[in-house]
Amino acid sequence: MASGDFCSPGEGMELLQQVCSKQLPPCHLREEDLLQNPHFSKLLLSLSQHMDECGLSLILAKEQTQAWKEVRLHKTKWLRFEILHRVIQELLVDYYVKIQDTNLTSEDKKFHETLEQRLLVTELTQLLGPRQETEVPSLLGLEKSDLLELMPPSEDCVWMRARLALEVEELLKKKCFTLLCYHNPDSDSDGETRKAEKVGKLAEVLMDEKQQCQDAKSQQKEQMVLLEKKSATYSQVLLRCLALLQRLLQEHRLKAQSELDRSNAQYLEIKCSTLILKLRIEELKILSDTYTAEKVEVHRLIRDRLEGAIHLQEQDMEKSRQVLNTYEVLGEEFDRLVKEYTQLKQATENKRWALQEFDKAYR
Repeated sequence: MASGDFCSPGEGMELLQQVCSKQLPPCHLREEDLLQNPHFSKLLLSLSQHMDECGLSLILAKEQTQAWKEVRLHKTKWLRFEILHRVIQELLVDYYVKIQDTNLTSEDKKFHETLEQRLLVTELTQLLGPRQETEVPSLLGLEKSDLLELMPPSEDCVWMRARLALEVEELLKKKCFTLLCYHNPDSDSDGETRKAEKVGKLAEVLMDEKQQCQDAKSQQKEQMVLLEKKSATYSQVLLRCLALLQRLLQEHRLKAQSELDRSNAQYLEIKCSTLILKLRIEELKILSDTYTAEKVEVHRLIRDRLEGAIHLQEQDMEKSRQVLNTYEVLGEEFDRLVKEYTQLKQATENKRWALQEFDKAYR
């Protein structure tokens, strides 16, 4: 590190790439986190010196490697015995089938009977288990010596073993050829020698393919870790961008909104004035089309005459108002005379009407 407990920006990124991507489990650490917590950066470097790529301590990783080696050895040994045991069982099953279909020779019967008897005694002997000092009574009270008495004669066992090796070899060869054809169908048309050569290389081919699969899985795991880191980085960048946009909106939105409102108001004002002018133009156009010069002159004459008549009426109304004012000065006596005059006028009109009707009757 550059200065004791502290790291520079370049060293922080290098620490993220070397330590956090291999020794430590996947974590969403950023370079800013390491720069803000320098002691944590030193702790990560110290831990990486005592851990392997899987996150285990070096001592535990060494013990684990040794344990896996022993497990593989025991597993290989067990698989050998298991394969041999299953092959022998298949031979016996084939023997039971052949008894029903074909006539076997005496040697074949002797071979399978000896093999079955030897296998049965061996399995029962294994069931009894090893002897112990404080042991419980054995199964059915049997001892290994009791079972060993049931073993076939030693000469038959030797003869059976010699033939068994050939039978097992032949059966295993068929299984290997079947596996080869399953793995590589093109090998079905090859000769036996060519198949044997391919079978000899089949283990290496399978190991190579297994290693390729493991490498692909490792690459996939690395890609997944890288994808998670990129996703976390992109998420943080997006959050920062959103925060920046929010701040910009809060700082500049009101100012921009006021300017926008002012511009909109000016635009609406100008548009309103334009519409008013258009309406006035249309109104004047209609008036100019409706009232020609002759019609305007006639209307002017009519207006002058109407104004003269109105003036005369106003003069008469003024005279009448003066007369009424004069009569109002006379008071109640004038009202009585007006009523009497009205009655006399009404009586006179009635008599005149009666006289006219009388004249009409004698004509």
